[in-house]
Amino acid sequence: MDVRSAYQELTARSKKAALLRSTASVLGWEEQTYMPPNGAELRSKQLSLLAGLVHERTTDPKIGELLAECEAGDEFAEGSLEADNLREWRRDYDRSTKLPQRLVEEITETATLAQNAWVRARKEHDFHAFLPWLEKTVTLKREEADAVSDGKGLKYDALLDDYETGITTDLVAASFAELRDAIIPLVQAITESPKQADTSILKRDFPAAVQKEFSEQAAADIGFDFDSGRVDVAAHPFCSSFGPGDTRLTTRYDENFFSMAFFGTMHEAGHGIYEQNLPAEHFGTPAGESVSLGIHESQSLTWETFVGRSRPFWDHYFKPAQTAFPSVLSDVSLDDFFRAINDVRPSYIRVEADEVTYSLHILLRFELEQSLISGDLAPADVEAAWNEKFEAYFGFPVDHAANGCLQDIHWSGGLLGYFPTYALGKMYAAQLFAQARHDLGDLDGLIARGEFVPVREWLTANIHTHGRRLTPRQLIERVTGSPPSPAPLIGYLRRKFGDIYEIN
Repeated sequence: MDVRSAYQELTARSKKAALLRSTASVLGWEEQTYMPPNGAELRSKQLSLLAGLVHERTTDPKIGELLAECEAGDEFAEGSLEADNLREWRRDYDRSTKLPQRLVEEITETATLAQNAWVRARKEHDFHAFLPWLEKTVTLKREEADAVSDGKGLKYDALLDDYETGITTDLVAASFAELRDAIIPLVQAITESPKQADTSILKRDFPAAVQKEFSEQAAADIGFDFDSGRVDVAAHPFCSSFGPGDTRLTTRYDENFFSMAFFGTMHEAGHGIYEQNLPAEHFGTPAGESVSLGIHESQSLTWETFVGRSRPFWDHYFKPAQTAFPSVLSDVSLDDFFRAINDVRPSYIRVEADEVTYSLHILLRFELEQSLISGDLAPADVEAAWNEKFEAYFGFPVDHAANGCLQDIHWSGGLLGYFPTYALGKMYAAQLFAQARHDLGDLDGLIARGEFVPVREWLTANIHTHGRRLTPRQLIERVTGSPPSPAPLIGYLRRKFGDIYEIN
């Protein structure tokens, strides 16, 4: 077989595997949105079967032969579409072939059952009800880390690299330490400032139906295509893309808290816009896939925080908000509303945290996950360890498990190594947004006029269109001219909240 024929067969195999993954994604989305609780056992077997089929197809020795044939020749120039796809296929193949099919299927089946148990345990504030599933999940993820790392280096690196190519525990720890050292004194200065927000204006009566209409209109305005997507309700907000033409968002509503659904929807819409603007013609190959979870998070945070919590955005959107909620916002000034949505104060829940303290939530999880995977922390001790670290970082105790170690779905889904990408995404977003401001000129003016198309087109041209053809670091360097750094985020936080709270 000649090299081009081998490449074409690899492409065909990759696209078929992508369709199987897409099918599993549909079932995973429905599990979190509409599946009745008693359907969990059957769903776990369905998803386990699909995971096994994908693994069987993607670890077929024939793929190794085809890759070797393509790599042996000089048919494809470095940096070409074909060469980039081959590099990523090789990376995926080498990782997948280290994992036994039995382990892949067991991780998938366990995740479905554990997520169902997590929903109940969280509702009942009962960590011990979830503990057996956490123990099983951690055991399986340690086995995965051992297999992928061949027993060399840090186990946690093996899990982290699956979500953020090229990143290591040491690199993350160094960036997070720099963030922590900047954030803690900033939080203290904000706490001591007399310019505190009246957040009660966000806790009035905001009917869920009106919130839904208002937040979905905002999502459409920034560029989420509702002809190719939809929004539903889930216990934990997420975005799930099945491929070109079908991207699903979820959110949740609290009729006495405006920010939860609005900013949650903006956040997930940012993820959805990324998925909707990946090159559809390359679906099923690395060139048509998102590069990493950190870059993905940068896209959601761009719209949720750097745009959605900015003063220019609300210069444009506050009057529509008053029209949508006249009985509760008619007596509120734009200044007071802007301060309220940017209120900074330590809180229990990560997804509701302010921009300044958010990274501390991630640091807590990052530290616990390393200890869980290394074996230094037993799953049975997670609740106590969480509560101790939380009080040390935030200054007050956890009241119950749903506000503590049970608040996130990730561990029930086996997503250990995922959390650091949230703070990395915030770093990337700050660096990319600063470059967009430079490239687009009057960015604040565009946002204040509700002209979001130039921002979205800039993101598509610089981020979305590349798929996985560059690593996260290469992508950031290509767009901004500098490697990823926490410095732009630190500068952004100091400027924005220094102005709001009138501190140096």
